[in-house]
Amino acid sequence: MPDLAGRTAVITGASRGLGAGLAAAFRERGLRLGLCARSEPALPDGPDVVARRLDVRDPAALAAFTADVEARFGAIELWINNAGVLEPIAPLRDVAPDAARAHLEVNVLGVLLGTQAFVRHLRRRGGEGVLVNVSSGAAQKAYAGWSVYCAAKAAVDRLTECVALEEAASGLRAYSVAPGVIDTDMQALIRAMPPERFPDAPRFVERKRTGSFNTPGFVAEHVLALAFDPAARPAEVCVRLPDER
Repeated sequence: MPDLAGRTAVITGASRGLGAGLAAAFRERGLRLGLCARSEPALPDGPDVVARRLDVRDPAALAAFTADVEARFGAIELWINNAGVLEPIAPLRDVAPDAARAHLEVNVLGVLLGTQAFVRHLRRRGGEGVLVNVSSGAAQKAYAGWSVYCAAKAAVDRLTECVALEEAASGLRAYSVAPGVIDTDMQALIRAMPPERFPDAPRFVERKRTGSFNTPGFVAEHVLALAFDPAARPAEVCVRLPDER
């Protein structure tokens, strides 16, 4: 892999969990970072970090954030749409319309708006850039109790495939990456679900017992490879990472 010092990556949803882990790993590799989240980002604003609190559903806030990163660092070479939510977890018959709407606004509209902000940045500056939209195995596999989440992640896969076609001639490489199971706050929520809301909860409890997770550092190395190592560049848009162990 080439030297990554001085390259710039943006991560949305970078306050905790996978987003925070990616930020830490990228910083260790010498990347400059644009980080945003609804709560305080995992790393503070500084010479090599632009950190902003914002809602990914707000296109004006995303545009202003992109402009701040561009003004500080110039070209953004990697953009990761990681912001997402899991709830509501319940049979579809019990899902409140407002809860479904709020979920889709973050997990689909937020990804769409982040993608749009990066594509517009690429077209302003010219040259190549890599988009990674964080997906899930739930995009390909149905789970009782996850109707909204599964639908949202399937939408992320198709959205990414569409923008890959639309913007290939403009230098965009786009991937929808399912990172595997990572032990985040979302996993703790899943394990706490009663069977009537999420029948597969015991399987995730067993995964916790055996420690069968991918670490953020493992995911970070795979994402950096697909972005910057020509030898590791996948042919497909929708990518599912292997199990770490």
